[in-house]
Amino acid sequence: MTAQHIVKSYDEELKRLTNAIVEMGGAAESQLAQAIQAVAKRDSELAGRVVRGDAAIDHLEEAVQTQTVRLLALRQPVARDLRDILAAIKIASDIERIGDLAANIAKRAIALNQTAPVRPVTAVPRMGRLAQQAIKDVIDAYVEHDAQKAIAVWQRDDDLDDLTSSLFRELLTYMMEDPRSISPCAHLLFIAKNIERIGDHATNVAETVHFLVLGQRPATARPKGDSSAYAVVEPPPAEAKGQPKGGAR
Repeated sequence: MTAQHIVKSYDEELKRLTNAIVEMGGAAESQLAQAIQAVAKRDSELAGRVVRGDAAIDHLEEAVQTQTVRLLALRQPVARDLRDILAAIKIASDIERIGDLAANIAKRAIALNQTAPVRPVTAVPRMGRLAQQAIKDVIDAYVEHDAQKAIAVWQRDDDLDDLTSSLFRELLTYMMEDPRSISPCAHLLFIAKNIERIGDHATNVAETVHFLVLGQRPATARPKGDSSAYAVVEPPPAEAKGQPKGGAR
């Protein structure tokens, strides 16, 4: 086998690895879109398909792992080639977690559909669109080896964090004002947190792409604007003076 043939064969194997990552990213983005649609349209049948579809992403990750182990064992890559393979392993892991989180959203959608509708659900599609765009853009950055595009995704994570914090405050207010809303709002809290975590995994991928292209992590600290863990909500106004607590008897 000639050296030229070996190089060509190796390049084809790396291309197949890239294609597998792209397929995983597309599947995860589709899973998230359908999960968000299931929440917005109260579609339990669609949510069930998302839950069942998670296995396909798991199988794709296994295929990536098999390919990377084979490349490491047979090619003994160094420098940039080694970064390509290590990046694929890490990116596949993050995408697999995105698939898991999309399935979690779908499971919450099924539970949410058993309760009365609540108004804050309208914020979920906007959060979902931001997360979907982050997935798409960061996979494009990976394919194009574009560190600047990856950093743009990394920097936009603040937008999703801000929406998460805002929705948390709104949901907590609803629960304090009307105890009947506690169950559906609790499901929405978990859905929002899952979307925010998807954004974090897209940010992880952005950092990996930056390292792949430039050989180093981003120089500045990761932006993090989610303050939901520290959310403080003022209690509803007290009853009018002289009116017995709990209303007229």
